[in-house]
Parts: sequence; C-alpha cells; structure tokens
Amino acid sequence: MSFLHDLMRPEMAFLRYALLVGALSSVALGIVGTMVVTRRISSLAGATSHAALGGIGAALFLQQIALPWCSPMVGAIVGAISAALVVGAVNLYAREREDTIINVVWALWMSIGLLFLNWTHGYVDWQGYLFGNILLLTQTEVYLTIGLDLLILVPMLLFYNSILTMSFDWTFAELRGVRVKVIYFSLLILTALAIVLLINVVGIILVIALLTLPAATAGSFTRHLWSMMLLSTILSGLFVVVGLIASYQFNLPSGPAIVVLASAVYLAGLGFNAWRKRC
Repeated sequence: MSFLHDLMRPEMAFLRYALLVGALSSVALGIVGTMVVTRRISSLAGATSHAALGGIGAALFLQQIALPWCSPMVGAIVGAISAALVVGAVNLYAREREDTIINVVWALWMSIGLLFLNWTHGYVDWQGYLFGNILLLTQTEVYLTIGLDLLILVPMLLFYNSILTMSFDWTFAELRGVRVKVIYFSLLILTALAIVLLINVVGIILVIALLTLPAATAGSFTRHLWSMMLLSTILSGLFVVVGLIASYQFNLPSGPAIVVLASAVYLAGLGFNAWRKRC
C-alpha cells in the first residue's frame, strides 16, 4: 500500500516511468527473447550487450571533444548492431567457429569502450551502464520503448510463418523459398536494439539474463512458438514490475532484484517439470 501511495504522488513521476517502461519492454523481451532461445544465440546476445559498452565509451569521448549530439544511446546502438552483424556475417560466410568469434568480439568491443572511457575527462558513471538504473528513466524512454515494441511486433505478425519455419529448420526454410539470411540479420538487429533499451533497465551485465530467462521459463511449459512468445511477454512484465516493487520496498538495487526473481521462477519451473516427469 505504501508503494501505491508513493506511486500516486506528483513528485514520484520517475517511479511511474520505471513501471511503464518495465511493462512496455515486456513485449520486446517476450518476442526477441523467444527468438534468441529457440535459435540458440544467447551467447551472441551476450556479446552484443557487452559490445554496446564500446559504443557508449566512444560516444562519450566524441561528445566531449567534437560531437555534442553523439549521445551514449546512439553509441550503444552503433556498437551493439555492428557487433551483432560482424558475428552473424562471419558465422554465415567465413565458416569460422561461432564461439571463437563471439569471444573475440565480446572482448574487443568492450576493451575499446573502456579505453575511450579512460580518455574521457571528468566523471563518468560507468556503473550505471553496467548495472542499470531503472529509476532514472524519463518520458523519452517510454516513447522509445513503444517504438521498439512496434518495430518488433509488426514484422513478427507479417512474417510469422517464415520466422517459425526458419527457427526450427533453416534448410527446409531455404528450400521453401524463405529469405532466411535476411530474416536472420533482421533478428540480430532487433536483438541489438532490444538490448540497448534494456541497458537502462538492468544494465549491460544483467541484460542477457532478462532477455533469456522469461523465454526459457516459458519454453518449459509450452512447445508452440506463438504461445511461448505470449507467455514470455507476460512473465517478462511480471518479473520487471514485481522486481521493481520489491527493490523499492526493501531498498535493493532494481536490476539484480529483477534478475534474481526471474532466476528463481526459472529454477522453480525446472524443478516442477522434473517432478512432473517422475510422476
């Protein structure tokens, strides 16, 4: 009740923005997270999230010396998308080991970001990027979240059958005339954009957990792609909102509280499935 009372106070607009962004981001989390889990590209998503730090560091440095319009958000988008496309292209065309390329990109982009942060004068709150701070969100993030949800939801509805075929049988999809490479690279770009948005919520380090845990939990209870997306969306919203309320009530960091809750539910789901199979 105290949380609801504080939520209605005029000076607590930041709390309303945090809840709204958390609820809205569940659409992007549910859809993209399901694709990440079914395509088994969680490691690539992890590399993309850490590569965003490279773009953030470069943007802060450029913003200070010559380009005032180059915001950390712009840098994060460039860093995340470039890393995702590099890994995807090398994996498809160079036939290199995907795990090796992911580790190289992960380390290289993140190291570049740390170098730029070291060259940036003044105080830089790099821990905010690593661990997130959902309570610093503004109305701008609300609009960005709505835009991202539409950017993800519309193509998913239009090309659902092609995406479904590609998710479970790449070769069969190619034989059916599906442009699997275009869909694959589009998925990588959407994943990068979703990751950049989630950096504000839980930070670079924890973003991969929030992207995969709801979808993995949903996958334990359903085998259809559309129902997995729907359940993952619902779980994502619950994790973010309940975790935020718990962190506010007990004075905990919001990002870790959200991820701990999501992890606990995922482990409980695994335990329930194991018990059900024995019975």
